[in-house]
Amino acid sequence: MKKTITLVIFLSLLAVNLHSMEKWIADKTRTKLEWLGEKVAGQHSGTINLHSGWIAWDGDKITGGEFLIDMASIQDADKSQKLEGHLKSDDFFGVEKYPVSKLVITGSTSFAKGTGVVNGNLTIKDITHPVEFKASLQKSDDGLWYFANIVVDRSKYNVRYGSGSFFDNLGDKIIYDEFKLKVNLLVKKA
Repeated sequence: MKKTITLVIFLSLLAVNLHSMEKWIADKTRTKLEWLGEKVAGQHSGTINLHSGWIAWDGDKITGGEFLIDMASIQDADKSQKLEGHLKSDDFFGVEKYPVSKLVITGSTSFAKGTGVVNGNLTIKDITHPVEFKASLQKSDDGLWYFANIVVDRSKYNVRYGSGSFFDNLGDKIIYDEFKLKVNLLVKKA
């Protein structure tokens, strides 16, 4: 009898938790990912496409999620095919061998006041490191919009070309290790 009551309580709690947790799917056609890389003598920017993604939402927090980024879709804002080819080469992201990068969300602080801190693990070139970034949330008729600026240290992911962390005497040819990813993410209830 005691085991039956315990089992009923456990299943009830599980049902409540599953009911309150919602899965939201990324709208990859409306989501926009913009990158910015800077160097001593200037900067380059462009876009990259989201392949797929989802988040789990419980109450006012993100409890999990996974986003796949299509590395072959990287584009330069100035439409330089030379730069795009270089970024896709082994000097940078090695797209032929590593066509997808991944962000796995492990959780967040509360978004009750419209902003929260998101934690996760970012994988580029099969190398994974933890990331943390602030995000803001805006509810709309379309779904939930998340806005974030994520700073990534490329040197942690073996992206070494032009890095002052790995090479000496680069002078004004140094490309800074950190690049920025501006995220405008739309998710819709599954």
